[in-house]
Amino acid sequence: MRVLRTFTVNPSGQTVTESQKSAHISAILSARTFVRSIAVRRIAKIWKKLSFLVLFAFLAGGLYDFRIALFALACMAGPVAVSVFRGRFWCGNVCPRGSLFDSVLSKVGMGRKIPGVLRSRAFRALVIVVMFATFGVGAYHSGGSAYGIGQVLYRMIFCTTLVGAALSLVYSHRSWCAFCPMGSLASLVARRKKSARVLRVAPSCVSCKLCHKECPLGLVPHEYKGDLLSHPDCIQCGACVLVCPKKAIGYKAR
Repeated sequence: MRVLRTFTVNPSGQTVTESQKSAHISAILSARTFVRSIAVRRIAKIWKKLSFLVLFAFLAGGLYDFRIALFALACMAGPVAVSVFRGRFWCGNVCPRGSLFDSVLSKVGMGRKIPGVLRSRAFRALVIVVMFATFGVGAYHSGGSAYGIGQVLYRMIFCTTLVGAALSLVYSHRSWCAFCPMGSLASLVARRKKSARVLRVAPSCVSCKLCHKECPLGLVPHEYKGDLLSHPDCIQCGACVLVCPKKAIGYKAR
């Protein structure tokens, strides 16, 4: 016959079983996990909205010392690394330049449709080749010094930010993202990996097409009704999630 062990938990002498203790500990851990998840979501939301300030600090700091621009390498590798697990999530939620487009330029741009040529595979491939060639040649002529390579990176980031900002004033605020070289590489990875940790469109979708009108990249989420929103260029910015009247788009949509 099994004996249920007990132990004292307070000065009054009240005792509880080990199973009760386990349940108590489990409840505490669950509460901590819940609180932690809320904190993480809040931090992520703040970062997504205000990380463009990091971009401004980067550009200002780079004028003082070009070696600061070496940190851009992490932002260049980030989209590709994250795409292995979550598609182009980085582009829509972590990228400081994307934050600039969403939080600032989206409010002043004309919002016209992104020209087809900017979305074409040929143009995107050309941009990748030109950007990497520019970096390679510049790094070679810098003699491999951190200062010289940082100077090359700074100029590239500064010029591409100006290009992206100019396009945002006329076309969709995310026009740059349609042919961003690192975003294009991330898209290639996402196309092959087919991650399940992306947005999903529930069967309750009524195909009202509001998601298509709101998508800054001109995608058509409602075409993925009842399935994952697996388009390799979906940056998971959440614009379609917010506008959906049926709440049919999300990570847990069913």
